[in-house]
Amino acid sequence: MLETLSIASDSAVLKQLGARLKVYRLSKGITQEELAEIAGFTRSYYTEIETGKRNTSILNLYRLSLALDVSLKDIVNIAF
Repeated sequence: MLETLSIASDSAVLKQLGARLKVYRLSKGITQEELAEIAGFTRSYYTEIETGKRNTSILNLYRLSLALDVSLKDIVNIAF
């Protein structure tokens, strides 16, 4: 018999991802605008990711990991 996965809401996952990005960004001492520019995004697009309002692609998360000089694994390591 198969078990049903118990997962957090989409909103909760996106908010936690955004919070992790914010921690890494602040630890680098850069603004949202600076990070967005380095990663090739508009500030408003990045802000939506960081606030959990946008579900971005894995490629964009990879670009953010490069811009922040952290591993993609560290960015998506979300636990509930």
